Amino acid sequence: MEKLLELLEKDATLTPSELSLMLEKEEGDIKAMIRQLEKEGVILGYQAVIDWDKTDKETVTALIEVKVMPQRDDGFDKIAEKIQNYPEIKCLYLMSGGFDFTVLIEGKTMKEVAYFVARKLAPIEFVTATATHFVLKTYKYNGVIYSMPKKDPREVSCI
Repeated sequence: MEKLLELLEKDATLTPSELSLMLEKEEGDIKAMIRQLEKEGVILGYQAVIDWDKTDKETVTALIEVKVMPQRDDGFDKIAEKIQNYPEIKCLYLMSGGFDFTVLIEGKTMKEVAYFVARKLAPIEFVTATATHFVLKTYKYNGVIYSMPKKDPREVSCI
């Protein structure tokens, strides 16, 4: 089961036929395992990793550190429920260390992200502080290394 999940996580385009060969199992068994994993909520979805810098889509990505005051009896869960419902938020993690949540957000501009933080995220009850960090460049995402631009051998290094 674990090997199947690892293969799908790495490449969700693998067909049950390909997976059956790789795992030395019957194709029907692979299909049944996948259906069961989807039903149990182990497999939550399938996604492609897109290098948006190679498209015309203009977006800004930011990581936001969020400090909160946990609620009695509910801990962090009720606050997380409020935060995760905003469509701008791509990821939400409960953290250890100097802050409580990390929020990954995308917007069209830095101003739009700043507006979201100031008008929607920071005013949430029990949020005590935020710190926003803008992503300048992505080198690796979800295990996938983004290609680096080829250097022109004629370029002169200033170092």
